[in-house]
Amino acid sequence: MNKGGAVVRSLLLGCGAYLPERVLTNAELASKVATDDEWIVARTGIRQRHIAAEGECTSDLATAAARRALEAAERDAKDIDLVILATATPDYTFPATATTVQANLGIHQGAAFDIQAVCSGFIYALATADNFLKAGQHKRALVIGAETFSRILDWEDRTTCVLFGDGAGAVVLEAGMGAGANSDRGILTTHLHADGRYRDLLYVDGGPSKTQTVGHIRMTGKEVFRHAVVNLAEVVGEALSATGLTPADLDWIVPHQANLRIIDGTARKLGIDTSRVVVTVGQHGNTSAASVPLALAEAMGDGRIQRDQLVLLEAMGGGFTWGSCLVRI
Repeated sequence: MNKGGAVVRSLLLGCGAYLPERVLTNAELASKVATDDEWIVARTGIRQRHIAAEGECTSDLATAAARRALEAAERDAKDIDLVILATATPDYTFPATATTVQANLGIHQGAAFDIQAVCSGFIYALATADNFLKAGQHKRALVIGAETFSRILDWEDRTTCVLFGDGAGAVVLEAGMGAGANSDRGILTTHLHADGRYRDLLYVDGGPSKTQTVGHIRMTGKEVFRHAVVNLAEVVGEALSATGLTPADLDWIVPHQANLRIIDGTARKLGIDTSRVVVTVGQHGNTSAASVPLALAEAMGDGRIQRDQLVLLEAMGGGFTWGSCLVRI
């Protein structure tokens, strides 16, 4: 529990998002694979997803979201000295896609690198940036989640191709001082986990070292669902325990948008009313590392999430990896 004392906090100044123009509906998918709208909605809650255009790369999506986050934060790109991009679908094996975004924005100072924790990537990136800011090594960070998962889908596998979409979301963090209390603005606590024993339940069957190919997503859906509800509820509880707060103290939960049943199941396990859960999976599908910042940007943009409200971000992805971030906006 946080009992007070001056501390450095990572303040969330602004959030931005970008979705490709192309929308792929369930009806259109049903014309290509053995599925239908009713089947997809009943099992996932997904009605449509956005697909990157030919030649539109992860760095393009990330750059667009970053520009909007900077605008919302009222900061210039030259103010940023740390760029962290969470992605499992980089433009190239190297250099890091974050460096491409850095160059696109005209940033020539500080550090830029990618983080790969799949759907948990944005939470991992937030925690990493938070620690850099608290350590005093950087002052302002651009934290991005961006994916072009459409590039690694097997479009003949209805168990996976209906789930995923493309998109990007970004936030600007800035080091500021807090009183060391739960009433402080900024990131209050982060918690990260991984357990590589479950790799075979959700993975891509390709890679430069193993197969010299990009590969496709493979998933054992029922097992992923079971682990997700348990792990996400536990990591939310961990954030609350660390701060001495209760679910009733949360204004909003912004979960990873993987599957509506996982989102609802986690909320029930925590005893949190779904009216306080931000849900965008129906419109976006699962955008992996982009899903949490996309949902956050939507809820901040439409006025649901307000200044000084307490927001819990959580996600779980392949690996398995999972984590949470508690932030007062």
